[in-house]
Amino acid sequence: MNIQAMMKQAQKLQKDMMNAKAEIDKTEFEATSSFVKVRANGKREILEVKITTESLEKEDLEMLEDMILIAVNDVMKQIEKETENKLGRYTQGMPGLF
Repeated sequence: MNIQAMMKQAQKLQKDMMNAKAEIDKTEFEATSSFVKVRANGKREILEVKITTESLEKEDLEMLEDMILIAVNDVMKQIEKETENKLGRYTQGMPGLF
């Protein structure tokens, strides 16, 4: 394979990766833990935190903090999984790029 063909293939691969990353960035992810719901985008930005307050009492504050932590971690894992699903084929052998 000549250098020009390799460069063309690398450019196509880069374009495909950027398109996949843009698609992930636009995707919204949601996770719920008990009465806490967290929504984030593929850029790992938290867009919304919703708390169902009808069952919440003052003593439940510590539990609420734990539920938020669980929901945020869950939504981040969803984003990581989607990123790996869509971009993993481009980064085989090079973990941690995204």
